[in-house]
Amino acid sequence: MNSRGITVLLVIAFMGVFSLILGSISSYALEQGRYGRVLYDREQALHSAEAGLEYYRWFLAHFPNDIQNGTGQPGPYTYEIDDPEGGLVGTASISVSRHDQCGVPQWIDITSVGKSSLNPSFPRTVAARYMRKSVAAYSYLLNSNVWAGSDRVITGPYFSNGGIRMDGSNNSDVFSAVNTWSCDVTFGCSPTTNKPGIFGAGTGNALWQYPVASIDFAGIAADFSTLKNYALNAGGLYFAPASGTQSQRGYHLIFNGDGTVTVKRVSATYSFPSYSTQYGWVTEYGIIKTESLVGTYTVPANCSLIYVEDRVWVEGTISGKVTVVAADIVNSNSYPDAYLVNNINYATNDGTSGFTLVAEGNVRIPLNSPDTMTIHGIFVAQTGHYGRDFYTNDSSYPVNHRVGSTWASYVIRTSLTTNGSVISNGRTGTSWICGSSVCSGYQTRTDAYDALQAISPPPFTPFSTTDYSFTNWREE
Repeated sequence: MNSRGITVLLVIAFMGVFSLILGSISSYALEQGRYGRVLYDREQALHSAEAGLEYYRWFLAHFPNDIQNGTGQPGPYTYEIDDPEGGLVGTASISVSRHDQCGVPQWIDITSVGKSSLNPSFPRTVAARYMRKSVAAYSYLLNSNVWAGSDRVITGPYFSNGGIRMDGSNNSDVFSAVNTWSCDVTFGCSPTTNKPGIFGAGTGNALWQYPVASIDFAGIAADFSTLKNYALNAGGLYFAPASGTQSQRGYHLIFNGDGTVTVKRVSATYSFPSYSTQYGWVTEYGIIKTESLVGTYTVPANCSLIYVEDRVWVEGTISGKVTVVAADIVNSNSYPDAYLVNNINYATNDGTSGFTLVAEGNVRIPLNSPDTMTIHGIFVAQTGHYGRDFYTNDSSYPVNHRVGSTWASYVIRTSLTTNGSVISNGRTGTSWICGSSVCSGYQTRTDAYDALQAISPPPFTPFSTTDYSFTNWREE
């Protein structure tokens, strides 16, 4: 009797353990099945949300000015996603907003909330910005051959329609639109030699790509007539040509960091001989001698465009997104320059501040620039070049090519840091080498593109393509 009782107890115990294990396994299997269904529902919701974005991109391609889905009513708008073989997959709830400046669309933000038709309890939300790619997506965008010296540290994509000698370091892609090019003595090649699209002693050669499709500089050029009209009639700021000899006058803009800009009329400048590969030896009028106050203005938030129909000097701290244009559409023989006369900083570094400077002629760093200089912004030299020209007081040069003893200490500067983008039609240069050492310009240069400006550029920043696409895609 005792042995039979023990056996029964053992059987009952094992059955209990087995039942417990079986229950646990069954529960786990059920939970995994439920979890798998949830994952499937979430994936369907994500694909539905993406389909909503793609639908509205298609809609905008056909109706570019309609952000109300053809309804004339505010959103969100519901879009059903069908599988031709499986019926309804899910739905997308689409919300659309447009960012305007001077009454003109700059970009469109689209948010899509997707839900699975099987179980709408697990929505997914994706958002993207619909716009044309800005030139701010590049650290440098050039239309000529270029030499990046060994002192250069370049962060961000670097592109040229010409050949590139890259002796500096780069941590992003470097693109050339040519397969080969003729490298002459001005690029350190003697005798003139046929070189690959990109060559040099730079350490980032794994990121060099050539040839690639060229970028049409004529296509990205600013429409100065339209921009002038916006500044005059849509709420921007406009400053007419200064009277007298324009080559020695213009406007000095000092940004104050509080959303205002102090404007001074330049009445006289010093003149100096300078040299560039684009123009050779010229007389430059880059240093302000006398000026008078015009006024202090609040930069309009809804049309942050300042159009100067003359030369312009710029410095200060930028608050908000601002674009300055220096162009003269009245005088077809005038191509005003812009001067970066001092440091240019942002009031905030979270992407809410930004600066674009577009010059019909050149964007120049003058002789009396700071020894240690920092500039933030997107700098566009539409027909000319960006850079600091060659200055000298070396006695081996003719007297008419020297800056004179008063200004000789400014010839060589220490360091230049650029945070943003340089777009130049002509060859750039901020450092000049004589033999093996710097004899004019900045001895050390650091370049970094501003990714925040690439997805949210200041108004009317030129585009590098005519095609619209999604930028800043993210799941929220």
